[in-house]
Amino acid sequence: MAMLLRRMGYGHVTTHGFRSTFRDWAGDETTFAREIIEQALAHTIQNKAERAYRRSTAIERRRALMVAWATFLEGGVTG
Repeated sequence: MAMLLRRMGYGHVTTHGFRSTFRDWAGDETTFAREIIEQALAHTIQNKAERAYRRSTAIERRRALMVAWATFLEGGVTG
């Protein structure tokens, strides 16, 4: 995302606002589990024991979250 912004001439813009907006929307407006939202943001699991036992990427649940996000961005209703 940062590289895309630089190529578009927006090198002064950071991706933090995009990530923050997504996190706020997902947490406030949807019922997706916190861990799915955090995985979508590529956040690491700090707890070593939890990280060791979490082997699934939950791709289908993350896909549903991204579809809901796309629908929201397009002006549709999600929740």
